[in-house]
Amino acid sequence: MKLEVEFRVATKKDVAGIIELCNECFFEETDVKFAERVFEETKDSPNDIYLIGIVEGKIVAHAKITIIKTIYGKMNTYSILNHVCVKPEYRRHNIATKMLEEIERISVENGCVTMELWSNNVRTAAHACYKNYGFHLDEAGFFSKSIN
Repeated sequence: MKLEVEFRVATKKDVAGIIELCNECFFEETDVKFAERVFEETKDSPNDIYLIGIVEGKIVAHAKITIIKTIYGKMNTYSILNHVCVKPEYRRHNIATKMLEEIERISVENGCVTMELWSNNVRTAAHACYKNYGFHLDEAGFFSKSIN
């Protein structure tokens, strides 16, 4: 069975569905009110893009795209992707690949020369998808420091 998926940039009315999906896929407990507040604060930023994939009116895929413009020649402008996910029962229908194609289109449209992706080490199936799409694992490590 071939699923028809529509991709579009999220609106505020989509935030609850995004959070429900991400809480399921990433075992998070993000509060919808918190997410709605942050979405409202960033909704007019052309560099913060929440992409959703919809099948039969339901949000089944999501990715956060952040466009980073730099003054550095080699880095130039690039996109960082995070919270890339497809609802478990909709996986294996090529939705992730179609979403990556849409993300690449948006990245090129925004002048990006590279796409970077953040992904948890345990998401090995997702990593296979990313590698099949042409991503490679950089030698650099991702460092993090809590400041709260």
